[in-house]
Amino acid sequence: MPWASETRGENVTKIQGIRTIVVLLIGLAVPGQSHAASGDAHWPQFRGPNAAGVGTNANLPGKWSATENVAWKTDLPGRSWSSPIVWGDRVFLTAVVNSGESEAPKKGLYLGGERPTPAKSEHLWNVLCLDLATGRLQWEKTVYRGVPKTPIHLKSSYGAETPVADGERVYALFGNLGVFAFTLEGAEVWSKRLEPRKTRYGWGTAASPVLHGGRLFVVNDNEDQAELLALDAKTGKELWRVDRDEKSNWATPFIWENGQRTELITPGSRAVRSYDLDGNLLWSFRGMSGIVIPTPLAGGGLLFVSSGYVGDKFRPLYAIRPGASGDVTLKPGETSNEFIAWSDPVAGPYNPSPLFYEGRLYVLYDRGQVSCLDARTGKVLYDHERLPQGLAFTSSPWAAGGRIFCLNEDGVCFVLRAGDKFELLHTNKLAADDMCMATPALVGDRLLIRTAVRLYCIRARG
Repeated sequence: MPWASETRGENVTKIQGIRTIVVLLIGLAVPGQSHAASGDAHWPQFRGPNAAGVGTNANLPGKWSATENVAWKTDLPGRSWSSPIVWGDRVFLTAVVNSGESEAPKKGLYLGGERPTPAKSEHLWNVLCLDLATGRLQWEKTVYRGVPKTPIHLKSSYGAETPVADGERVYALFGNLGVFAFTLEGAEVWSKRLEPRKTRYGWGTAASPVLHGGRLFVVNDNEDQAELLALDAKTGKELWRVDRDEKSNWATPFIWENGQRTELITPGSRAVRSYDLDGNLLWSFRGMSGIVIPTPLAGGGLLFVSSGYVGDKFRPLYAIRPGASGDVTLKPGETSNEFIAWSDPVAGPYNPSPLFYEGRLYVLYDRGQVSCLDARTGKVLYDHERLPQGLAFTSSPWAAGGRIFCLNEDGVCFVLRAGDKFELLHTNKLAADDMCMATPALVGDRLLIRTAVRLYCIRARG
């Protein structure tokens, strides 16, 4: 496969090196707790520690281009939209390579992207590891070679799910194919095949796996048999499986550690459900839009769940208090109850997940608008402010250093000042062929942006 890597010299002092080793040793001492890993040393899952999308390093870059503040960039095989993850000095990605011709996707929301039959050419499903410092390929493993058994939307890929790591292993989920576990050095530990299932309109799969306490959780909502399963992270043994009264959804589940207990939150078009770690239903509520994609998140003692299918008039955003049990669905005319602190019927995003930062909730909409709400009360601080260009946003926003970052499909990133008022600071643009749908990773003072053709490592000079 074609590979190209551009590296630039970086001066690293002995003190920095010692500090890095200490952080890595601390991280390796707590395997199986990926969601709690330090944001400075690891970015172990979709949207990083706690699925929050927040960087804690004051030196994270705020300005870049295809050449400015680029530590390295590495061409990637195939076309996949999984996000990069990082554990220590290793970057992990998935990539699915079509040996035939791939139809180029269009940008934005559009009709006609359904492809009812699978591709007929051979594909390779790969797991990759790159060196964080240089971008060089460390290892690449092909987990399956063959013709796809299910179709995908023209704009999607067979590598849509983001892997997850725990310091001992990296776990890659390919929907309708299986789960594959490797050591960080690239030795396959175990694999579990998944039966191919139909998805709505043949769009394919996208929900990423999550880890907690040595268990890997996978939500598989589809048109045939929706289910939630838990696997032993060490062996791949199935611990339990729960049937779900759902059809196709694309939302990654969320581990919610609140003051009372740890819960597994699973959004769905028929209901939002919370399970304990043994698969027992704790609570649920109805009232989502017809297509559910955003990942839940937590902040300020609340859980935030949303769905905003653009074809629906009802596009809700909910704030949930801990301790719920049973059915907590809002009654007609209600916007809150004992466990739903507040709700907004039209604030939910379609593709990007919301962002909690410094007491505020930021919502990025696919068509290039941003809203900001007080996370505690739901009060709108600013509403659907228009970004100056680009009408297609799929990547989830992230925050660092008092700034909010919104990356569109053209590779243009709009940088906003975090606060009660909408203020655009500047824009950053990548190359013309850098279509962006994956959500970036933030680790230490580095930003990793995956595009359709390459992975960038952005790092401020000096």
